[in-house]
Amino acid sequence: MTAPTTMQWLRTAVDRVAVGSSRLALHSARRTAQRARTAFQRSRGWVGDSKNTADKLLRLALLLGAAALTRKIGTKIGMWAYHRLESGAWSWLLWATAITWTIAAYRTGRDDWTPKGTAPADEEPAEDQPDTDEPETATESAPAGPPLPTIADLRVSLAKVGTPHAHVAVLATDLGTTPDRVREALDKQEIPVEPVRMQGRGTSTGVKGGPAAHPALTPRPADVAVVAAGQPGNNNSNNGYVLVPDHINPVRTHVVWRTAPTEPIKD
Repeated sequence: MTAPTTMQWLRTAVDRVAVGSSRLALHSARRTAQRARTAFQRSRGWVGDSKNTADKLLRLALLLGAAALTRKIGTKIGMWAYHRLESGAWSWLLWATAITWTIAAYRTGRDDWTPKGTAPADEEPAEDQPDTDEPETATESAPAGPPLPTIADLRVSLAKVGTPHAHVAVLATDLGTTPDRVREALDKQEIPVEPVRMQGRGTSTGVKGGPAAHPALTPRPADVAVVAAGQPGNNNSNNGYVLVPDHINPVRTHVVWRTAPTEPIKD
């Protein structure tokens, strides 16, 4: 095999920089959108946690004021940087940026490149590890902290405590976990978290139930079949309730408290 000529190497390098540039641009756009979405969700949750209308209006005013101030400061800095570049005072910055981008694009353009935080698809676990390492590996891979609710747990808990809407804090208490883990589970399923009114508790951050519920929170026949057989409605085995399907309207589900846990549920 002969070594590639200079022109072949340059052509390959240019193609690699082009591929890497498109990957960098797409990756940067995704990270920016993700950060914007996270900031919006946190801002909406902060406003939704207000105790009354006056508190909510005050928090909205603070957010709008912070956004206006940030926009004004960003515009001033952008105009100042533009004039510095246009006058030639920062011409070295353009060269430095171009060189840095070219190097980063060349490294990103390789065939086995993956974004940070993700492993290659063809990566396989090592098979030569001794048996003595298995308990330690299992210990390291065990999740720490409160349990993360599954979508089935969320559906059952919403059917139990919803009026029909439910606050995040109420769902967390019912599931035996924390509000942050409930939010994480909802974000994972792309279920919107917004201010909802729960009877007897006022308005706070939560999820909608009933006809306005997200499709993922609609009761499933599989969930109803599990709990109707006498299994608990969530991970907490101390709850004495089951879900009974509505044969007239299959979309609805009735929550029935068990007076005697050992007795079967009768329709």
